[in-house]
Amino acid sequence: MLEIIYQDEHLIAINKPHGLLVHQSSIARDATEFALQMLRDQVGKHVSPVHRLDRKTSGILLFAFDKESEIAMHQQFMNAETEKRYLAILRGFTADHMNIDHPLAKENGTMQDAFTSFKTLQKAEVDVAFGKHATSRYSLVEAMPKTGRMHQLRRHFSHILHPIIGDRTHGCNKQNKFFLEQWNMTTMLLHASELSFVHPKTSKQIHLKASLHDEFKRVMGFMKMSL
Repeated sequence: MLEIIYQDEHLIAINKPHGLLVHQSSIARDATEFALQMLRDQVGKHVSPVHRLDRKTSGILLFAFDKESEIAMHQQFMNAETEKRYLAILRGFTADHMNIDHPLAKENGTMQDAFTSFKTLQKAEVDVAFGKHATSRYSLVEAMPKTGRMHQLRRHFSHILHPIIGDRTHGCNKQNKFFLEQWNMTTMLLHASELSFVHPKTSKQIHLKASLHDEFKRVMGFMKMSL
């Protein structure tokens, strides 16, 4: 059963768990469950996703019930008229605040501007040796992407040498292996925590929040972090 955090006659939002695909994909043939089909079955109505989250990213995922709302919300996301906030746990101690203005390449090689700002909420030094270091250092950050490029947060945090823990594609393989062996942690510590937008039918400002899932909270627990 998916956690529904918002619903009206035009839109519905869920708190997507880690590891759940938005819809069927040829690059993840092992998957048998998809948020799109699960939500359709749960509410008994046709729904269409208006944006997407990576499989291992948890948090707010918005769907539309009708075509007009779907198109209108697509436009808001494309025009950067929504406000998105994410929580992530990164390798190392990050700056208190930072703006990352770093273009990213599309699959065809075309460069796109990409801008992310973030602030560090907490830092943790875990008393477990890693490599040459006697302890392991991590940061909990809140990220606000101003653009919506493919894997933007994952690529931007990798660019500043503070990759997201659990990111296999753009992250640190040694850290990911360390988390698997030390704490049996296999997900990616990235969560879409807040979303603000203008409702396409009522023009009211909507602000959604999604609570952290258990695996993210478990990691915060042994790092002695709290929100």
